[in-house]
Amino acid sequence: MSKTHTLVLGGIRSGKTGLAEQLAGQGSDCVVYVATATAGDDEMADRIHRHQQSRPQQWGLAEEPISLGALLARMGREDEPPMLLVDCMSLWLNNLLFAGDEVFSCERADFLAAMEHYPGEIVIVSNEVGLGTIGMDPLTRRFCDELGWLNQALAQRCERVVMSVAGLPMVLKGRLPEQL
Repeated sequence: MSKTHTLVLGGIRSGKTGLAEQLAGQGSDCVVYVATATAGDDEMADRIHRHQQSRPQQWGLAEEPISLGALLARMGREDEPPMLLVDCMSLWLNNLLFAGDEVFSCERADFLAAMEHYPGEIVIVSNEVGLGTIGMDPLTRRFCDELGWLNQALAQRCERVVMSVAGLPMVLKGRLPEQL
């Protein structure tokens, strides 16, 4: 199995998670869905439940809202590292911003390093914020800046980058599998 790291970008309800799930499902029989979301309210709990119901039953699940680098390092030491589907960077970044600047800096650096060295395939989902409006408050502006910079760092490290627009994949880097 070749090591392909894929970044799937898109706006809200653009089909990015569905596309990422297709890519992960075609890439390996052993997929672990890495969820970064936390259920802070009923509406978010419902969203998480809908995502869980749409995934194949045989996929594994790892819930990690902060320490993605440590999770990737741990899973990368397995004899046959699983295909990882990490969903999503915007929720993870939100968690990091509220964890404080020191945690943010360390965890971001750890994740990028672990991602580069992960010996298996990874599909990473992230929101594209560069096409929207500028936030009115400092926290929103920082979130958009940080997610934009993170997406750039991920795109540099990934062999394939795909933008999902209205459920359609637009390849920005690399190639899609023939059967997609």
